[in-house]
Amino acid sequence: MGLAALFASTFCELCGLFMFGPLLLFTLKARGLDTAEVGLISASQWLGMVLATPFTAGWVRRLGPQGALQASGVVPLLALLGITLSTSAPLWAGLYLIAGAAGALRWIVAESTVAELAPAAWRGRIVGLYETMVGATFVLGPALLALIGTEGAGAEASRWTALALVALGVLLTALVPKREHPADEDVRLGWHGIFDALRAAPAVMVVGFVGGFFEAGLASLLPLFGLAHGFPVAQAALLVSASGLGSALMMVPVGLAADRWSLERIWRWCARVNLCATLLLPLVGLFPAAHPLAWGIAFAWGGAGGALYTLAMVDIGHRHQGVALVNATAVLVMSYTLGGLCAPAFGASALQFAPIWGLPILLSLVAGLGLRALVKH
Repeated sequence: MGLAALFASTFCELCGLFMFGPLLLFTLKARGLDTAEVGLISASQWLGMVLATPFTAGWVRRLGPQGALQASGVVPLLALLGITLSTSAPLWAGLYLIAGAAGALRWIVAESTVAELAPAAWRGRIVGLYETMVGATFVLGPALLALIGTEGAGAEASRWTALALVALGVLLTALVPKREHPADEDVRLGWHGIFDALRAAPAVMVVGFVGGFFEAGLASLLPLFGLAHGFPVAQAALLVSASGLGSALMMVPVGLAADRWSLERIWRWCARVNLCATLLLPLVGLFPAAHPLAWGIAFAWGGAGGALYTLAMVDIGHRHQGVALVNATAVLVMSYTLGGLCAPAFGASALQFAPIWGLPILLSLVAGLGLRALVKH
């Protein structure tokens, strides 16, 4: 019951957030703000997540697991309601930053709670199912926005629908059973706790970075890669769909495999698949006849990158409980986010300066880093 309530509450909240986010951008553009200003307001949410992540364990210790989950729903609901009822763009940026901070709390506490509540023998498949559900909200939220409308009365209906979904998520969170963490006063909080978790399992965090690099980061780079190698615009865009499909389809099978066989063995195979797919990438640039191979490579990147993150979450779920688990999850989230930020930043430069070999060399180095970390794990 607790896991089902947590799945449902997170699903509703994320669908609402992924409806509200694009609608906010459209609203800002309609008000005449230029693209740079809109981008800054949108980025305030991510800034809030980055600033809040190291301190989530402290909030969990003060509020308790369920209290932290409730706060991670109530705070963004109030922030989005404030945006809906006000007209000041600077105020919107501040409220969106607060919503982002609460989003970090939801991300970390929900993931650590799933890993903690899942029976050890089923942890891989349950974490994999949770990650698949989260990925589905990235699609369903914007799809629901498009269905209801983005202009006039449709936009207003979408805005209140998004708020209703977030509110429903708050109500469902109340069904998650209250848990008391064991006394763990020796677990340090804040940046001290982050460094402790990093020292305890550096390989896990390296793999988190690689997972974020290939799953989240390359999604924004794949269209540029396609255009650089002569793909039509529509086909270049579909490379993102191939990556997302790989991520969606592979999480549960990989989690199931981790439950039945050695976690480290499955982990290393995912890293090998990631590296092998990357080594095939130069063929796409050298031979136009090999262009269809790009979809298979993108599928492998999405699946392997997502699997690396999922298996890292399973691993720290086996190792930790309570606040220590929250600290480890926070480090994993930070590593994943850093990978997602680095991929488009460095990948675009590599693609520009060496269209054929620059990106494959960069990606091979990153994929090799992940495999080496797992071999020594």
